[in-house]
Amino acid sequence: MPYARTFDVIVVGAGHAGCEAANACARMGLETLLLGMNLDAVAAMSCNPAVGGLAKGHVVREIDALGGLMGRAADATGIQFKMLNTSKGPAVRAPRAQCDKAAYRAWMKSRLEATPRVTLKQAQVEELVVDREGRRVLGVRTRTGMEFMGGAVVITTGTFLKGLIHIGSHRIESGRSGEAAAQGLSRSLRELGLELGRLKTGTNPRVDRRSLDFSAFGELPGDERIQPFSHATPAGSLRNRTLCWTLRTNTSVHDSIRASLTRSPLYNGTIQGVGPRYCPSIEDKVVRFPEKEWHQIIIEPEGLDTQELYLNGLSTSLPEEDQYAFLRRLPGFDHVEIMRPGYAVEYDFVLPTQLHPTLATRDWQGLYLAGQINGTSGYEEAAGQGLWAGINAALWLKGLAPLVLGRDQAYLGVLVDDLVSKGTQEPYRLFTSLAEFRLLLRQDNADLRLMDTGASLGLVDPDVYTAFKKRRDRLERELDRLEKVRLDPRPAVQNLLQEWESPSLESPCTLGELLRRPELDWTRVDALRAAAGSSVAPEQDLEPWVREQAEIQVKYQGYIQRQQIQVAQFKKLEAQQIPEHWDFLGLQGLSSEARQKFSKLRPRSLGQASRISGVTPADISVLWVHLEASQRNVAPL
Repeated sequence: MPYARTFDVIVVGAGHAGCEAANACARMGLETLLLGMNLDAVAAMSCNPAVGGLAKGHVVREIDALGGLMGRAADATGIQFKMLNTSKGPAVRAPRAQCDKAAYRAWMKSRLEATPRVTLKQAQVEELVVDREGRRVLGVRTRTGMEFMGGAVVITTGTFLKGLIHIGSHRIESGRSGEAAAQGLSRSLRELGLELGRLKTGTNPRVDRRSLDFSAFGELPGDERIQPFSHATPAGSLRNRTLCWTLRTNTSVHDSIRASLTRSPLYNGTIQGVGPRYCPSIEDKVVRFPEKEWHQIIIEPEGLDTQELYLNGLSTSLPEEDQYAFLRRLPGFDHVEIMRPGYAVEYDFVLPTQLHPTLATRDWQGLYLAGQINGTSGYEEAAGQGLWAGINAALWLKGLAPLVLGRDQAYLGVLVDDLVSKGTQEPYRLFTSLAEFRLLLRQDNADLRLMDTGASLGLVDPDVYTAFKKRRDRLERELDRLEKVRLDPRPAVQNLLQEWESPSLESPCTLGELLRRPELDWTRVDALRAAAGSSVAPEQDLEPWVREQAEIQVKYQGYIQRQQIQVAQFKKLEAQQIPEHWDFLGLQGLSSEARQKFSKLRPRSLGQASRISGVTPADISVLWVHLEASQRNVAPL
C-alpha cells in the first residue's frame, strides 16, 4: 500500500550512518524519512560504547567541522575522555571518549526528533521499488507492505543484511543481539545486479561489575585537560565521570581457550565470513600469537546507570560455558557473572567498488550506500560515510555539483577513495598510516580544513561558524606576530635559554625561529619575549587552541611545506580526468589485468587509477599517454 506522502530522501537504517545521513539531508532543506527496525535502538552502540581513537578521532572532528552530529553526541554523553598518542607528533594524536551507551542513544534520537523535516518511523524494509527501464530507485517496500516513495534512497543497514549471530554452535538470524536480521533487502540488492560479499565481526562479553575484584586491576583515569570533539562544545565544560581499568590475560586463560577451539565457530568451519584483521577475537590472538604469554584487556563501563562492563580486547564467539571457563581464570574474575555473552555476527555487504565517489551506486540513479554495508567497521567510519552520502544525495536532488573530498583534504576522503578505488575483502578500518598527507590532516585543524565547506552547505550552525572565523582571524594575527617580532640577544634572554638548555642567540631572531627549536614551546617563547622587553605581546585571553595551532604550524613548517609540494604533485594526477565511457579494453599497451580492472572499476582520474590494486606504474604511464593523445585527438605512438 503506498504511503500518502512522498519524501525527498528515504534513509534505511537508523544506526550511526543513518542518523548522520538523515540529519544532513534535513538540514539541507529536504523532507527526510528515517526508517529503523527498532526506534529504541537509534544510534545504538552494538560494540564498545566509545567514540574516537586513532584516525577515528580525526574522522569525528571532520564530521563535526562539516556540521555532523557524532562529535556533539560524544561530548554530551562522554564519561571519560583521553587524547591518545600525546607523546608522539601532532599528526597521530587522536581524541577518544568512553560514552554512556544509553545516554548516547537517547541524545541522538532526541536530536533527530527535534530536527525539522526529519520523520522517524519503525519499519523493516524488504525491497527497493525501482524503475528498471530508467534504472532509477523510486522508494522502498516494508515487511508490512507499506510503500514509501522518495527522490533518493540511502541504505545504511550495518550488520543486518542476512545477519547471523554465532555463540558456539547456536546460530540466530539477527543483525544485533535481540534484533531480527534483514533478509529481503539483501535479496533485493542482488536482484538489482549488485555484487555482495560476506563479512564477520564480533563483540565482547559484558560482565556484572559487582562480581569482580577491582583490587586486581590497574586504574586508567581520563585526561586532566579535556579537549572536546565538537567545535561547538565550550572549552573546559567537560569532565571525567568514571575510571577504566586494565589487566592482562595469562597462560592459563590461553590454555582454556585452546581447549575450546573445536567448539569455536571460527575454527570448526561454521563461520564463512571474513573477519577484521586489526580487531581479532581472543581465539584468533591465542592461535596466531602462541608465543605471547599475555594480551591486554581494558575494562570499560557501559554507562553511569548500569552495572554492565565491557571487556575491550576479549571479542569471542565461544559457547557461553567456555566463556565462563576462560574468564574465571583472569585475575579478579574468580566469581565473574556474564550479563551478555560475546558473539560473532556474519552479514552481507556490497562490494564498494560498485560505487561512485559520491557513494551513489554506478548502475542505479538515486541509490546511495553508507556504513558497514560498504565493508567498513567502526561507528566513526559509518557516521562519516552517512554524512557524505546524505550530503551528496541532497546535492544530486538539487541539481548541484557533488561533494567529493580528496585524500589531501580529509580522512573522509581517504576512506571513501580507498573503498571505491580498492574495495575490501575484510572489514575496513581506517588508520593514520593510510593517509599519505597525515601531517596536513591533523585532528586539531579539522575546522580549518572543512568548516567553510560545512557552512556553505548550510550544515554548520551560524553561531559556531561565526566563532570559528573569529578564532581563525586571531590565529592568523598570532602567526604574523611570531614571524615579525625579533628579539635581541640580551642577557635576560640568554639566561633563560641557558636554563632551558637551548643554544644562545648569536644575533637577533624572530619568535618563530625560536619556536622551531624542539625544546621551546609557545609559553617559553613568550617568556623570552617578555625578558627581551618586547611590547608586542600576544592578544589578551588567547585561546589554548590558537596557541597550540600556532605552535604546530610554526614548529612543523618545513614538514608541512614538504607535504604541500607532494600534494601539488598528487593533484596533477587527479586533474587528469578520464572520459566516463572510455573503452579501456581497446587501449593498446596496457597489461591484461589493468584493462580488466579499469573497465570494471571505471576510475574517474589518473590518480584514482593509480590507486587500484594490481595496477603498475607502467600501466599508469601508458594510460597517461592515451589520455594526452585523446585530448590532442591524435593516435598514441
